[in-house]
Amino acid sequence: MDMMETFRLTYLEESFEGLDLMETGLLDLPTGVPDNEKINEIFRAAHSIKGGSGTFGFSEIAGFTHVLETLLDEMRDGRREVTQESIDAMLAAVDVLRDMLSKLQNHDPIDEERASAVQQVLEAILGGESADSALDVPVDESAEPTGGEWQIQLAPEKELLQTGNEPIRIFRELETLGKLSVKTDLTALPELELFDPELLYLKWDLRLSGDSVNEDDIKEVFEWIDGDGAEITITAPASAEVDAVPVTAITQVETPVAAVAKPVAAAVKKDEKPAAKAPKQEGSIRVDLSKIDQMVNLVGELVITQSMLSQFGEYAAEANSGKGSDEDGDWVEKLKEGLMHLERHTRELQESVMNIRMLPVSFAFNRLPRIVHDVSQKLGKQIDLVMEGEGTELDKTMLEQLTDPLVHIVRNSIDHGIEQPEVRVAAGKPEMGVVKMAAFHQGGSILIQITDDGAGINPDRIEAKAIEKGVIEADHNLTRDEIVDLIFHAGFSTADVVSDISGRGVGMDVVRRNIKGLGGSVDVKTTVGVGSVFTITLPLTLAILDGQLCSVGNQTFVFPLVSIIESIQVDKSLVKGIAGETELYKLRDRYIPVIRLHKKLGVDGAKEDLADGLLVVIESGGQRAGVFVDDLLGQQQVVIKSLESNFMKIDGIAGATILGDGTVSLILDVMETVTSHKGGSAQSHAA
Repeated sequence: MDMMETFRLTYLEESFEGLDLMETGLLDLPTGVPDNEKINEIFRAAHSIKGGSGTFGFSEIAGFTHVLETLLDEMRDGRREVTQESIDAMLAAVDVLRDMLSKLQNHDPIDEERASAVQQVLEAILGGESADSALDVPVDESAEPTGGEWQIQLAPEKELLQTGNEPIRIFRELETLGKLSVKTDLTALPELELFDPELLYLKWDLRLSGDSVNEDDIKEVFEWIDGDGAEITITAPASAEVDAVPVTAITQVETPVAAVAKPVAAAVKKDEKPAAKAPKQEGSIRVDLSKIDQMVNLVGELVITQSMLSQFGEYAAEANSGKGSDEDGDWVEKLKEGLMHLERHTRELQESVMNIRMLPVSFAFNRLPRIVHDVSQKLGKQIDLVMEGEGTELDKTMLEQLTDPLVHIVRNSIDHGIEQPEVRVAAGKPEMGVVKMAAFHQGGSILIQITDDGAGINPDRIEAKAIEKGVIEADHNLTRDEIVDLIFHAGFSTADVVSDISGRGVGMDVVRRNIKGLGGSVDVKTTVGVGSVFTITLPLTLAILDGQLCSVGNQTFVFPLVSIIESIQVDKSLVKGIAGETELYKLRDRYIPVIRLHKKLGVDGAKEDLADGLLVVIESGGQRAGVFVDDLLGQQQVVIKSLESNFMKIDGIAGATILGDGTVSLILDVMETVTSHKGGSAQSHAA
């Protein structure tokens, strides 16, 4: 990747961060007299995006942001009050800019029609019109300004750049006088092998339009290069009709930077084939310097330990040859000590590297205020979004895949959960409903809870819908919690009216599938008239887990340590059978299904008698099961490798790892193992 492309990607990344900052600021911006601190923060972000866009020839970004920047400038100068209409228009502008940047990042064409529509709304607000009428106003883009059009031919000397002058600055100065159109003459451009980057081979045909433009102002712009060998021709506009290239709207004018950048790029690529579409960028992570310092220190410790261990080879050789001294006789103990240091430093380095991938969950939470704002306005509801534990850290890959499930749950909480203001008041609740997002650690997992104080989920209504749609039979024996859990069934919805927010029966099944793909689980607890709580449980990382090694026949399996409740010797008197197929084990106050792993996965040589092995009690999503294994081997951290991408998907297996002796061990998928078993959903309390 060349240096210019690196700068370009950095600009795009910083611009996305600026848009997030703008969106957050706009959502918090009160109406009425402008809050100068918030307006300045939003303005600075917009100005940075506009300023950087010119450097890379992103003329569409520059033109669009200019209108947004003008509106913000009037607010921060106190010339305009903040209205809900202007906030909504600026939020729409943020969406357009985000889409533009995404398209530029992926080298896709920009949606100019969408940008033009939002720009017209912004311009209407600037002109004192309503945003609703903006799109109805006919725009004559070919109309000429009343002041006519000045034609300027510029042919600077080839050594212009060496004198410290830049055509870009000249063009920017001309743009302050009126609307500028630029056409570049490439006829003097040499072949690539003759190209001198310190010389200027370009000429320009400029068209300047404006009511108050005069020749003296134009000459003043060129006074720094006039007389230095530059050829400058200025032609005044005709008094009547002007036979010239029409000046287009600001979003369609090619800025001077783009006019310069494109010919230079053409010169560099002249002899090359058209480049293929660039792949989508993987993104990057900003890392605190303290984390890097910690890694550097640990690498230094490893180097010292390696140096110490390298001496033991010499000690061993001297001892074997009989030349070693008595002082060297304890080299074995020193070797053990060195290996202990190596093990400790390696583990610390591993944790430090993994810590680099950890980002606060605010990375996923930050999209939700905008979702709540838009959906609540559309539904006519008042919603207060409360977020707690945004600093809780989670693996970056998991965070990126967590955003969509969170959006689905929050949208459903607002649409199905929170009642209309008048309904809430009649029920003795405040008009404004509350949706709370909280993230916190529990054991070796991260829990994310989405709570609302709405109407809750009515199990009777779900039961009736499920029977109507044939999801369950009328004579079912499901508990109330299991009936509520049907909201995660594919295609199931209790909505009476299909809208663009919810009601099509898609979303909640996707939530469970996506969370399951992250090695986590999601469940819901609800009380009619009080509200609902969705709880997402996730591992800290997808790369490494603490595991319990278990032997089953001639195979070794890894159980995620966080999912193990206990391991017990089997008392055969507590084993019951159902219909000769499912085995249940009475564990204190409840029966749990017994899963014979060797039968489920087809492992040879495993123990058959329950009294000869152990029962590992695992839990997932509130359900427990006992997995029968031959023996427990020990605990260790394992690096997870995808079995699906390297081999094939196997039900009940989450991945694989390589043990210290080089053998491959399969990692148990606890959720799949528990829920897919015949008795997995038939747990019952003790009779």
